[in-house]
Amino acid sequence: MSDRVSRRAVIVFGVALLTTPLAAVAQSGRVYTIGTLSMGTATQMDWWQPFLDALRDVGYVEGRNLVVKRSRAAGRPERLVGLAQELVQAKVDILVTTGPRETRAARQATSTIPIVMMVVPDPVGLGLVSSLARPGGNVTGLTSLVPGMRQKWVELLKEAVPAASRFAAIASRNNLTAENLRELDTAATGLRVRLSGFPVQSIDDFEDTIVRARNERADGVIAIADPVTLQHSRAFVELMQKYRLPAIYWTREYVEDGGLMRYSANLVEVRRRAAGYVDKILKGARPAELPVEQPAKVELVINLKAAKALGLTLPPALLLRADATLE
Repeated sequence: MSDRVSRRAVIVFGVALLTTPLAAVAQSGRVYTIGTLSMGTATQMDWWQPFLDALRDVGYVEGRNLVVKRSRAAGRPERLVGLAQELVQAKVDILVTTGPRETRAARQATSTIPIVMMVVPDPVGLGLVSSLARPGGNVTGLTSLVPGMRQKWVELLKEAVPAASRFAAIASRNNLTAENLRELDTAATGLRVRLSGFPVQSIDDFEDTIVRARNERADGVIAIADPVTLQHSRAFVELMQKYRLPAIYWTREYVEDGGLMRYSANLVEVRRRAAGYVDKILKGARPAELPVEQPAKVELVINLKAAKALGLTLPPALLLRADATLE
C-alpha cells in the first residue's frame, strides 16, 4: 500500500469517528434504551443513581452503550399511563418502574416490553405477577416488603411510645388501602392501640392533616410507603417535630431528614439489584421466568437526636436491636 493510500485511509477513518454517534464509537455492539417511570420530580435524580451505578458496574454506561429515557409524573398519578405509553412508543428495550401505580401504568401500556419493578409491596396481591417464583408475564423485579413488616411498624412504634393508645397512618389516599390498614389495624388491636387513616394529597395538606391527627389524640404516626410524603420528606418530618409526634417511616430519607426511626429494606440495595434484572433480560432472560426477589435484609435505624427533641427515652432493648443509630 502506498503512502498516499495510507494517508487517505487515515483521513477517512478520522472523519468517520467525528460523524459516528458516541455510543457506537465506544461500543461496537448494540446501544440499549431503558425507560424509567416514577412518581418523582426532576429534583429527585439521585434516587436513580444507585441503579445507574450498578448498571455501569455490569457494563452499561449512559452515553456509550446505554440511553436512559426518564419519565416523571411529578406527584400526579393521572399522568402515569400517558408517560408509560410515550416510553412504549419510543421503543425502549425495558421499562423500569418504582411503585405500584407506576408498574400498573407500565403494564397497561404494554404486554410485551419487559418491566422491572423496584418498590412494590405486594405484586401478587396487586395482580402484577402470577407468583413470586414464576411471574408469568412481562413484569418481574423486586418487592419492597417482607411478610409482617407492617405489623412490625406498629410494634416498634408502640415500644418507642409505651403509653400510646392511638396511632395515625398517613399516606396519600391511593396508599391508604384496605389491605394496608387491615394489617396495621390487626397489629394495633393486639397491642390495645386504636389506628386511624389520615390521607394527604399534596404537601399543602400536610399540616392540616397532622394537626387533625394530633387533635384526635394520635400519640404517634406510621408513614406508609408513599411517594407524596417521600417527595417532601423534609417538610413532613419538620411538621412531625413541630407537633411533637413520634413516627416510624418506610425508607431512610425521612430519618436522615430528622425523623425518629425507620424499619425497611435497604432501598439503595434494592435499586442496585434491579440493575441485575435489567442485565439478565438484555442478555435474553424472560421476565416470566425470573423470580421476584424479596428483601434479603430489613433494617431498623433510630435517630437519637430526634428522640431527644421529642422528649422520648427509648428502651435499651429497642436501641440494642437497631442496626444503626444516628446522632
